[in-house]
Amino acid sequence: MELNEKLLNELAEKARLSERRRMNFDLRTTADDQSQRMLNALEPDTVLPIHRHTKSTEVVVILRGRMDEIFYDDNRHEIARYHLDASKGTYGLSIPMGQWHGIEVFEPTVILECKDGAWEPLKPEDVL
Repeated sequence: MELNEKLLNELAEKARLSERRRMNFDLRTTADDQSQRMLNALEPDTVLPIHRHTKSTEVVVILRGRMDEIFYDDNRHEIARYHLDASKGTYGLSIPMGQWHGIEVFEPTVILECKDGAWEPLKPEDVL
């Protein structure tokens, strides 16, 4: 499969029309693949709670758009902010396992997300 402008445009349009204002595209080769590799199209008004992943680091690479990845402490205080913008050469980051994080999206954006293990919904204790 080629990751190209057409695919990103189609995914971005689905995100724009989605109630959640974001849309994932699974890049795994089979349902038995024990990894998470996905494109995620994000609109500026999407809401993603502050959360953490306790079984994996998360790698985020921006393909288009602009957003901030924000790190928090256990009390919801912002401790670091990373501006991702491919046009400026800030392409992504690795989020440490257990790190509370969230996003702020400034324009329609598409990222590549990678995590270890099969997808699991966030548990209540992993959302601030």
